[in-house]
Amino acid sequence: MTSLSVSSVKAGWTPKQNKLFEQALAVHDRDTPDRWHNIARAVGGGKSADDVRRYYQLLVDDVARIEAGNVPFPAYRAPCPGSYEADRLKHLKI
Repeated sequence: MTSLSVSSVKAGWTPKQNKLFEQALAVHDRDTPDRWHNIARAVGGGKSADDVRRYYQLLVDDVARIEAGNVPFPAYRAPCPGSYEADRLKHLKI
């Protein structure tokens, strides 16, 4: 399963299917009988229970890599001085 990446698998999922997947995960927790079948049915689009289980596992693995510090931060561009973004950041309290 390590030969697959989240981006390559996600390419086969529409944004709507991804949203339905997220919503179904919130409804069908790990104790739900036939969890993956229920989630596949909610996602639709011909996704099988194995498809949604693999998709979930890839996302879990991806989160683990991020939390372990194995994914570099994206290179965000700095806002231009005097821009709306720069002005908003100046007043941001963290």
